[in-house]
Amino acid sequence: MNMYAIHSFDLSLDEMKAIQQSLRQQIRLTPYPGQPKDVAGVDLAYFPDDRRAVAVIVIMDYATQHIKEAVYHIDEVVQEYVPGFLAFRELPLFLKAWEKLHYEPDLVFFDGNGMLHPERVGLATHASFFIDKPTIGIAKTHFIGEYPEPQKSQGSVEWIKDQGDVVGAVLRTQDGVKPIYVSVGNYIDLPSALRLTQHFVGKESRIPEIVRQADLLSKQLRKQALAEEA
Repeated sequence: MNMYAIHSFDLSLDEMKAIQQSLRQQIRLTPYPGQPKDVAGVDLAYFPDDRRAVAVIVIMDYATQHIKEAVYHIDEVVQEYVPGFLAFRELPLFLKAWEKLHYEPDLVFFDGNGMLHPERVGLATHASFFIDKPTIGIAKTHFIGEYPEPQKSQGSVEWIKDQGDVVGAVLRTQDGVKPIYVSVGNYIDLPSALRLTQHFVGKESRIPEIVRQADLLSKQLRKQALAEEA
């Protein structure tokens, strides 16, 4: 699958900061018309030593939610975890998995944040510049910004603001359960991101199915790899 090598990953912290500041100026928010055909969900599962991870990409037919393809890549994680710089840690593995795809998705969901980030360049946003696709971030926990608590009913939404900017939305996907945090990655706007996210909300989990399936497979592959090494 095509991608653009916009920078290397052998970087100092100052270089990573400069890249984020540069990419921030290139984000384009635009409505996503209609429905995509094929959609990707991305997640990573770390091994117990935190030095390796498995990156998974699941391709689903948007209309039927049928899984058409799943690819993965297991490798060492080069960068240490630094809050705010997760993309530099996880993107190398994601891009290796991306190269293995046969189906080209129209849009990509990431388990992680997009513009819901101090520099507005979380994992989903950063990845968009490599793959040139609209991206959406889906997070399970609150990272930055302030918001009023949404109502307890399914579908309730509130905007998340940081320093006066709307950077995401908190969405209740099931009655009375913890919400999720939806943010634009790039090449899409927040209302469109919410609409497409809600399409994948099911009864099995508060996590949209497109991301949930990637999460389940990443954990299954990690378990399998650990069993083979035992």
